[in-house]
Amino acid sequence: MKAFRAAVEAHDMDAVEALLAEDVVFTSPVVFKPYRGRALTAAILRAVERVFEDFRYERVIGEEGGRDHALMFSARVGDREIGGCDFLHLDESGRIDELTVMVRPLSGAQALQAAMAAQFERIAAEAREAGTGTAG
Repeated sequence: MKAFRAAVEAHDMDAVEALLAEDVVFTSPVVFKPYRGRALTAAILRAVERVFEDFRYERVIGEEGGRDHALMFSARVGDREIGGCDFLHLDESGRIDELTVMVRPLSGAQALQAAMAAQFERIAAEAREAGTGTAG
């Protein structure tokens, strides 16, 4: 998914949001229940962009024009190195309707969880401003 990768690498979160389907389902690496909706998912992704340091995509897996893609990345949260993968599914119109993130190792996932928990109030406020999204 070239457009998503380009938007993330350019730190253009408005462009990332524009690629999301209205009913996108985001599955976090550190929360059991998925999040639903463009506004909430975009707010979460903005927080991730604030939390991750030295973020870079390293490999993309998926056929050009296909509906399923995996984008492998590395980043840092504080002093913890993280390796991970964004799994994207596109709907019939080419928008992202499923985004699942996996990260490793456990110490990196724990650092990510703590950093994202510190962003919770801001995420909730941004999602309320932009529209309605719900967990579960």
